[in-house]
Amino acid sequence: MGFFDRNRDEVAAKGYDPARLPPGQYLTERFPVLHVGDVPTYESGEWSLTIAGLVDKPFTLSFEELTALPSRTITTDIHCVTKWSKFDTSWTGVRVRDLFDAAGVQADASHVMGHAEHGYTANLPLEDVMRDDSLVVYAYDGEPIEPIHGGPVRLVVPHLYFWKSPKWLRALELMPADKPGFWERNGYHMYGDPFLEQRYWGD
Repeated sequence: MGFFDRNRDEVAAKGYDPARLPPGQYLTERFPVLHVGDVPTYESGEWSLTIAGLVDKPFTLSFEELTALPSRTITTDIHCVTKWSKFDTSWTGVRVRDLFDAAGVQADASHVMGHAEHGYTANLPLEDVMRDDSLVVYAYDGEPIEPIHGGPVRLVVPHLYFWKSPKWLRALELMPADKPGFWERNGYHMYGDPFLEQRYWGD
């Protein structure tokens, strides 16, 4: 029996459907902390989110303006490229689709770059961030997101490896073509489907 088979057997023994665990992953109850740079801190009123690029009406939101918008809560599994998975995580925030609809996405936009603190970026196809479960989130398990996990606001695109969900999100830029973000420039896959094990270039 291989390592992955043992992991799936352990998942089944805990009462979960083993098909929820992508290849090469193991299930954890913890929420491991991995990020680029120091954990940022913000004074009251300092954080903001900008929607820009190929949109008709670019805009910037304060934290208070973001949290006043209609919200959605999802319960979803998350999968890190470093091989841990965590099931049934709960996130509350605003659909990216709603933000983009307010900005007016231009016809030639096909991709999105998420910009975060420390110059971190992650590239995503537009169709992926327009899904109902792709959110700009500010709460985890019903509480404000801890800074170590990306608070006050992060992106969550749960069907892709979690490096595609930048912590400390500051901007979403609509682009006419795909281009690599931070980890993609350093050998990570341009898309990052955990069920296809798209971890690195060539996967």
